[in-house]
Amino acid sequence: MGISRDSRHKRRATGGRKANLKKKRQYELGRPPANTKLGPQRIHPVRCRGGNLKFRAMRLDSGNFSWGSEVCTRKTRVLDVVYNASNNELVRTKTLVKNSIVQIDATPFRAWYEQHYGVKVGVKKAKKAGAAEEETAVKKSRSLERKLAERQKTRTLDPALDDAFSSGRLLACISSRPGQSGRCDGYILEGKELEFYAKMLKRKKGSGK
Repeated sequence: MGISRDSRHKRRATGGRKANLKKKRQYELGRPPANTKLGPQRIHPVRCRGGNLKFRAMRLDSGNFSWGSEVCTRKTRVLDVVYNASNNELVRTKTLVKNSIVQIDATPFRAWYEQHYGVKVGVKKAKKAGAAEEETAVKKSRSLERKLAERQKTRTLDPALDDAFSSGRLLACISSRPGQSGRCDGYILEGKELEFYAKMLKRKKGSGK
């Protein structure tokens, strides 16, 4: 039969039936969903109207994620799908769609933050004293010390993000469309948004018990 996006086969708003006076047209076609899964990268090109290409991601395991407040973007691994507002089935099957909440590897962002500010993040309180001693042992030029001191003046790190860094996993939201662009890009959750989704995950975990 094929998937068609026409409305000729549907009833009127009043419930009356309509006579279907023409056949299906190619410009009305629809295609099956990609249902992009978490796994080693596999992308199929799809030839579309006008000779354009769509990139149908069948499996993806990494993407570019942006840390908005620090204006920093890094390529990192997607580790797990943890929440989807539309359907829990998409979480169970680890399906990557736009606006899914995923866990990503924090390592590239931690490395950037430590290099940019000269400060360790995600270190447990007991270890913090030892980490401070290590920092003093590393030699830095005066110009670098001045630069880091200047950056320290405007530095703020959300405590919730600091805790996430200590676990090595950050919560992020997918903002690209993997089934259309073949990419899994997004942004790290912060502030009120992170608070909201952390609460939703906690509630979900509680109801699962």
